[in-house]
Amino acid sequence: MARTEIKSEIVKEIGILSTSKSNWNREVNIVRWNEGKPKLDIRDWAPDHEKVGKGISLSAEEVAVLKEILAEYDPYEVEE
Repeated sequence: MARTEIKSEIVKEIGILSTSKSNWNREVNIVRWNEGKPKLDIRDWAPDHEKVGKGISLSAEEVAVLKEILAEYDPYEVEE
């Protein structure tokens, strides 16, 4: 089975959440995958953006729901 190339275009860089020891960044961006509709995307990227790790892409509707959920979430409440 032939591998199909996955194309990505970072439409807008929003921010970096963290950087690993290998200098990869966990980034929040607006990304267009395979010439599709741009989506909010959270994933690890190599410093030159030539390689990409696993992550998640969210539609506008999913982002709206996530914002509602996070508005009620206290990240320090679950920390031990």
